Amino acid sequence: MRTKFEHLQAAHCENGVTTNLLRGAGAQKLTEPLAFGIGSGLFFIYVPFLKINKGPAIAFRTQPGLIFKRTCKALGIPIVRKKFNSKEEAQKVLDECLQAGIPVGCQVGVFYLTYFPKEYRFHFNAHNVIVFGKEDDQYLISDPVMETATSLSSYELERVRFARGALAPKGQLYYPKENRIVTDDQIRNGIKTGIKRNVRDMLYIPGSIAGVSGIRYIAKKIKKWRDKLGPHDAGLYLAQLVRMQEEIGTGGGGFRYIYGAFLQQSYEYHKIDALMEISKSFTKAGDLWRTTAVQAAGIYKGRIGSQQDYNVIHDYLMEIADIEKQAFTALSKIKWAK
Repeated sequence: MRTKFEHLQAAHCENGVTTNLLRGAGAQKLTEPLAFGIGSGLFFIYVPFLKINKGPAIAFRTQPGLIFKRTCKALGIPIVRKKFNSKEEAQKVLDECLQAGIPVGCQVGVFYLTYFPKEYRFHFNAHNVIVFGKEDDQYLISDPVMETATSLSSYELERVRFARGALAPKGQLYYPKENRIVTDDQIRNGIKTGIKRNVRDMLYIPGSIAGVSGIRYIAKKIKKWRDKLGPHDAGLYLAQLVRMQEEIGTGGGGFRYIYGAFLQQSYEYHKIDALMEISKSFTKAGDLWRTTAVQAAGIYKGRIGSQQDYNVIHDYLMEIADIEKQAFTALSKIKWAK
């Protein structure tokens, strides 16, 4: 059994799943940048007391699942989302969806994805794929970060759907409940809502660990890591920063590029020159995130490692925080047409 589905490659998994599923449900004009921006996907949070892969939890995007949920809500598309305690029930529901011609989004763990190169497999449970068919014992998989569609056996799919650890997927699946024609007005309103919510998340969340404040917070911490943790553990923490920045989907730099593209595409719906100008700031921030990753990689690979090398990362991050604060402040001042 095979659903009517076309695999399209994307830069990031949840963006790609959201775009591919919703384009099939009536949102023909939806692009990956629009899905990311309408879903307020850009974020930063540093949670030092939560450890993942022996390093602090760091995220450059919003909580898994929210991009799909928010984008669907903005575009008036009802959704179905289910989690399971029973592996048998999870497979049964999935098979029923496929039999009914419904491609389904699934949250999975990365470590046991057999089609991933081994160097990219580690314990991260918030990856997203689309299951769009089944042939004998092979499920047809559209992983948006892969160039072509692939497949997993029923055992392999069960294993990644029920991966254990932080953000355990628990067999989670989701899909649009029905097809709806999405209008330009819905996209236009979704853009406004998405930007306003992202301004809130990056500038106004209380505390020091999230948004622009979180970028400044981790910058100050990194400056002290060498003396506090020692070169070995400090290197491991920096490796975690780079892994979460550059290997989880598009990472910190890539997400900033996508958000810049979102603002440029938003100009097609809101003829506001500031959108085009502010988009340049996110490109600049993306470049600096990438430069930061190169510096951090140099330390944990042992090529550099003096205190001054840690200070350089601090300075990059503080500059990024300033750029992103100015950009979101400028977005907060946009006067939208009624």
